[in-house]
Amino acid sequence: MNESMSGVAPVPSLPGPARPRPGAAAPSADGIRVLRGGGAAVVVHLRAEGLPEVLHWGRELGDLDAGDLDQLRLARSRPVSPSALDAPWPLTLLPDEPDGWEGRPAFAAHRGGRVEHPRWVVTELQADTGRLHIRAAAEGLSLETQLALDDAGVLRVGHELVNTADTPLALAALEAVLPVGDRVGEVLDFTGRWTRERSPQRRALAQGSHVRETRRGRTGHDAPYVLALGTPGFATDAGEVWAVHLAWSGDAVYRHDALPEAGPLLGAGPLLRPGEIDLAPGESFRAPTAVFVWSDRGTDGVGARLHESLRARPAHPREPRPVVLNTWEAVYFQHDLGRLASLAETAAAVGVERFVLDDGWFTGRRDDRAGLGDWTVDAEVWPDGLHPIVDKVRSLGMQFGLWFEPEMVNPDSDLARDHPDWLLQPLDAGIRAWRGQYVLNVAHPAAFEHLLNSISAIVYEYRLDYIKWDQNRDLIEAAHEGRATVHRHTEAVYHLMDRLRARHPALEIESCASGGARVDLGVLERTDRVWASDTNDPIERLAIQRWTELLLPLELIGSHIGPPVAHTTHRAASLDLRIATALFGSFGIEWDLTSCAPAELEQLRAGIACYRRLRGLLHTGRLSHPDTGDDGATATAVIADDRSRAVVRLARHTTADRALAPLLRVPGLDPRGRYRVAPVAELRTPRGLDEAPPPWLRDGLLLPGSVLAEVGVQPPLLAPGEALVLDLVRRPHG
Repeated sequence: MNESMSGVAPVPSLPGPARPRPGAAAPSADGIRVLRGGGAAVVVHLRAEGLPEVLHWGRELGDLDAGDLDQLRLARSRPVSPSALDAPWPLTLLPDEPDGWEGRPAFAAHRGGRVEHPRWVVTELQADTGRLHIRAAAEGLSLETQLALDDAGVLRVGHELVNTADTPLALAALEAVLPVGDRVGEVLDFTGRWTRERSPQRRALAQGSHVRETRRGRTGHDAPYVLALGTPGFATDAGEVWAVHLAWSGDAVYRHDALPEAGPLLGAGPLLRPGEIDLAPGESFRAPTAVFVWSDRGTDGVGARLHESLRARPAHPREPRPVVLNTWEAVYFQHDLGRLASLAETAAAVGVERFVLDDGWFTGRRDDRAGLGDWTVDAEVWPDGLHPIVDKVRSLGMQFGLWFEPEMVNPDSDLARDHPDWLLQPLDAGIRAWRGQYVLNVAHPAAFEHLLNSISAIVYEYRLDYIKWDQNRDLIEAAHEGRATVHRHTEAVYHLMDRLRARHPALEIESCASGGARVDLGVLERTDRVWASDTNDPIERLAIQRWTELLLPLELIGSHIGPPVAHTTHRAASLDLRIATALFGSFGIEWDLTSCAPAELEQLRAGIACYRRLRGLLHTGRLSHPDTGDDGATATAVIADDRSRAVVRLARHTTADRALAPLLRVPGLDPRGRYRVAPVAELRTPRGLDEAPPPWLRDGLLLPGSVLAEVGVQPPLLAPGEALVLDLVRRPHG
């Protein structure tokens, strides 16, 4: 494994200010560049000295000529504040003390204890409508910064630093930071725990530099996820919001600053442990990409931009997302060919398209205390290998997938016994176990090749269509030979996924980490969906998936029907609610279907038919969360791009404070179009608590989009644990 796979890579030494490359322009004094995309704009001031500063990030400003831009620069020029620096100072793309910035620095480093305060000079510039590539130099340093604003209005910012001196550089921070509008007054980010991921928390914007750090060695159940600053009272569909997400699966920093001498800032970057990134002469460090989004339509506007951007990726899943059956909550570790074959037959009969054999298939794996690291089929349980079950699944017309946890190792495994030096945490160091497992040092070249070849051999032999890639513990005391190594380990995991996909281009990978502890755009650059949470309790899932949807479109979010009583919360839920919840996602099942009554199987078959009919809309349409006017109920709507169709789910999780449910409104439809509104045909209409339900539920309605948006329809008074799913189809004009 070449070290260049890591964020730290050897590059040719740069002995002085770089010469412009062919096609690049040296920056002119006080030049201005405007990036445009998706109704958003970023105006960048290229100063005669120092790094550029952003004059505006937000709404498109229209056609501005050179004179307008110059006047904009003057309009944004700073005064000299009282009791402050003697001259105006810039708020640059990498704010630091030499600029005059006294908040959290975006760059921090030292050489042998001597602090670095670079005086940057821009040496090279490349620009077009949506992209700005800047190269700058300072004594002993070179910096490349790229800003790319795509057609969805999503701005990606990346920094790469090169040590051009002949002495090592200890890097402490390299973060992407942008100014936001002065009108912001509230902060939104997220926290959570296992089986309760992405819980929103909201507060007033306060003065000072405020930082959320993740130190779990993975994204984390309590990850900030998306950090947003918004105008006071911003809502799902209203208000301006500026947001950032770090496309990274390791330790991270999310930060916002509001100092007396400057407008608010928003940013994110990798959290670097002491001594973790030491750049030798000629080495470089590339920070993970920070993804910035501005919206003038509240948080749903942020989500809409992110979803459009992700769907425009060349590698975004295009094929219909198959109905999955995962065996975990059906059999757990109790693998038996006869039982699994019967499960496969039942699954195929109700419409399942992909069968995934979860944990328990490999050598020594009878519980979660042994076997991790030994990626060979257990000959005692599977004397003929996995071929009998694979052949059975394929004969039934289904794809076959398999569970792996490549980054982890049990002490009770041949790998740990034979290669203790491959472990990231030595077993004799007193480091605490987690679920009986420790972390394999994926950045170790021999360990990396072992994993690549072992997993690849299984993929080859069984022609796997799919891997569920799990990761079930935080990284504590993650150090190799005394040096912190979370960042290198994360880069190595990415590289392992990349190499595996290069060998097997058709292979799909799901990112799972104790459920939803690795949900980020870094891992999704090389995977096809995420497992949002280990809970299949639909009440919990309604909240988890609602906020997972802020970042990800439905087709990337694994959403499964579990057993009648959830194994994580012990709560019972109807099959109606479980189907309605799983419908809005990448649909699947984790349930022993052989235990189902015929009526349950028939209802499940109908739910799968509903998903298969609607997934073309669900996985391409515009997602929104209409305000229900009721804290005990949530609504989720998906509207086709051409506004010809929509599907809406109204779900109740607690009792209502009124006997008459508030009207259900559906904004975003064609106001002049007339829509047939009725419960989806395949699912059962909930009975509700009304003595007599609204009469339109029986025969449906025909209403203009303007009426549906502004007036709405009267839904039934749902009981807690009930959901109503509606089909809306526009009638032809005329």
